[in-house]
Amino acid sequence: MAQLAQYILMYFVLPLWLAAGFADWLCHRVTRIEVTSGPTESVFHLLGLTEMGVAVLLALFFEINALVIAVMIAAFVLHELTTWLDLRYSVNKREVLPVEQLVHSFMEILPLMGLGFIVLLYWSQFLALFGLGSESARFTLALKQQPLPLSYSLSAVAAAVLFNVIPFIEALLRGLRAQRVR
Repeated sequence: MAQLAQYILMYFVLPLWLAAGFADWLCHRVTRIEVTSGPTESVFHLLGLTEMGVAVLLALFFEINALVIAVMIAAFVLHELTTWLDLRYSVNKREVLPVEQLVHSFMEILPLMGLGFIVLLYWSQFLALFGLGSESARFTLALKQQPLPLSYSLSAVAAAVLFNVIPFIEALLRGLRAQRVR
């Protein structure tokens, strides 16, 4: 069962989440955020991407323990706050189309789903984080003893850079260019 949960994380949750991020960027292109909400909205996007990027990199390369789970929970909470601030700002500047709202729902539920699977897989360290269970909480940062296949990890990072980081930086640059022209 643990192997199945790991495969769901690797081959369903993460790819779908990356696809949702790219779809969000496409929605922003259609609504021309560079001339509506401008670079401020792009900064929110890059901030949210950074917050969740930390959690993903930890999951890919480091042993999951109480420290990593705590950082993942904090990253998720910060991401939700950033999303709220982003939407609070953006809906007053531009129309957020229904398709974009649907994409946003994926971008919010998939990280929660991923966190849920991590907690399920590392239940004893999750409990230990709160002083519960029979295991002591481990607060060390250590590379995985049994790493994920390097080809998978590098492909995941490359996909994130190609389909999320570069597009959202491009959106920021478009916004800055449009702001300078005005």
